[in-house]
Amino acid sequence: MQVVFGANGRAGGEIARALLERGEAVRVVLRQPEHRERWIARGADVAMVDIVDADAVAAALKGALGAFLLNPTPRSGDPYAHAQEVGTALAHALHAAQLPKAVVLSSIGAQHASGTGVIATLNQIEMLLEGTAPAITFLRSAYFVETWSEVAGTAVTEGVLPTFLEVTQKIPMVSTIDVGRTGAALLCENWTGKRIVELSGPEDWSASDVAMVFAKLLGHPVEPIFVPSEERSAILTKDGIDNKAAEGLLAMYEGIANGRFVREDGNEQRRGVVSLTAAVERILSPSRTFTVRT
Repeated sequence: MQVVFGANGRAGGEIARALLERGEAVRVVLRQPEHRERWIARGADVAMVDIVDADAVAAALKGALGAFLLNPTPRSGDPYAHAQEVGTALAHALHAAQLPKAVVLSSIGAQHASGTGVIATLNQIEMLLEGTAPAITFLRSAYFVETWSEVAGTAVTEGVLPTFLEVTQKIPMVSTIDVGRTGAALLCENWTGKRIVELSGPEDWSASDVAMVFAKLLGHPVEPIFVPSEERSAILTKDGIDNKAAEGLLAMYEGIANGRFVREDGNEQRRGVVSLTAAVERILSPSRTFTVRT
């Protein structure tokens, strides 16, 4: 059995679905019981676990062939203290469960211990989990294309795409579909020791590229609008993110602007196959919901 944490999130959900499509036995680890029946209907086993409860995590991992692990980004509190707590619990659990193989979600730029905001929490996670399983891969993902769903409503209704990214700066982006497929494939591969796999989409894209795709699919102009730094805190607060968590997110965008969201030489590089158009098309599909910024 493969165990997947964060199955109700963007990456974990795609990995669980990809594993099930491959015919793998899957246990998803959830925190919210209302999602339990949906995963059971898909053929998954379900465990209800708090990720910082090391003993409960170990029990969920016991006997598994491998596991997909992640550090959920908190919407409140100190993200660095949270990462320390999560990483410590996961390290204890992996040792206790004697898990043979793990794929851990990380991020491009996680080679930096500072200067990258919340991405630096994944540097912490990598340090805490290194050596905790005989085979461990840190899957350093690019910026999720699906993150643009948070402002898709504004593109639809107002023809603008607000962004904290410099509009012409091309950065590594990837659809979570590719994250799911890659994570599932890695869990089904055989290796020993530590690997770092950096995953991007077919090419790097900018906010302007994203806006052009929205415009093409919507049939009306969409202009990327750069949100200046002095206006960003208020937007995050309105979204229910407290000051401590917001500081980490804002520092991440500063790190991206400063060129620290870059691939590290010497790591294994992979590129997904999902185009920017296909990823945005899925964001805009009638079955998806998105926020309208006001």
